[in-house]
Amino acid sequence: MPPSPSSSPGSQGPHEGPGGPPPPEDLGRTPAGPGGGDLPEGQEPGGSVPSSKGGKPGKSGKSGKQRSFWKELPILIGVALILALFIKTFLVQAFSIPSESMQDTLQRGDRVLVDKLTPWFGAEPERGEVVVFHDPGSWLRDTPGEQSGPVGNGVQKVLSFVGLMPSAGEKDLIKRVIAVGGDKVECKGGNNPVVVNGKALDEPYIFPGDTPCSDKPFGPVTVPKGKLWVMGDHRQNSMDSRWHQDEDGGFVPVDDVVGRAIVVAWPLNRWATLPVPDTFDQPGLGAAAAAAPPALGLAGAVPLVLWRRRRLLATRARAASAVRD
Repeated sequence: MPPSPSSSPGSQGPHEGPGGPPPPEDLGRTPAGPGGGDLPEGQEPGGSVPSSKGGKPGKSGKSGKQRSFWKELPILIGVALILALFIKTFLVQAFSIPSESMQDTLQRGDRVLVDKLTPWFGAEPERGEVVVFHDPGSWLRDTPGEQSGPVGNGVQKVLSFVGLMPSAGEKDLIKRVIAVGGDKVECKGGNNPVVVNGKALDEPYIFPGDTPCSDKPFGPVTVPKGKLWVMGDHRQNSMDSRWHQDEDGGFVPVDDVVGRAIVVAWPLNRWATLPVPDTFDQPGLGAAAAAAPPALGLAGAVPLVLWRRRRLLATRARAASAVRD
């Protein structure tokens, strides 16, 4: 029997094997590339895509990244300046120590960081803190200004803008708070200590060889509310509250305080914190201030007690009158 067409040699149905014609869908397809996929239009087998300008492939990606960086750089600088201004205004600011009045705690030329955030929440300076404050009157009238030249002044303006240095136009001082509003403070001279609310202060931070107040005894003085009594640690080289008692009693308004100095930041070999000395934590030192709230409470309670007593007597009188009737 002659073989059927389906079983004839070389015939393998719709999908031919080697030697047969390619499937209809493969006709006219571009030769595959090395990975087996189709080559892009215009590319020869084993070749490369020609550039649009007929030369080597361009570097538009790299140059685009470079241009993007230079476009963003001014924005980054602007954001950094805004953050620095925010920090200087509300958080911390650097101040330079201009004199020797706070030795040995602070040396001339030290840079301290001042906490400006706490006062925004209503906190007031406390005894023993080192604070920076604006000149309350004419404390700096005899202090000559520093002459740095045009270049130095320009650098200072830039650094003061970002909070790394104080402004040349600002007249600020730095001292230690000895007494606050309501305190009674005095020093009799000689080697006698400073006394606050009847408690003698032990002051190991005073400059070696100095006495608490032998050059300028004072007091007793009662510090008004909203005021501070301040003194330098270098007692014999500090024009502090003692020397300005003819100007508003020598007191510093709390509103003039810029903030508390919390750390010596520069030079690095002098880095140190500025804690409150232990002598200001002794029991009874704040007795005068602590006695004020109970006294005010008692003063407010007396009228209430008298009113209730008068009301009780009136009630008893009406009851007695009703019994007689």
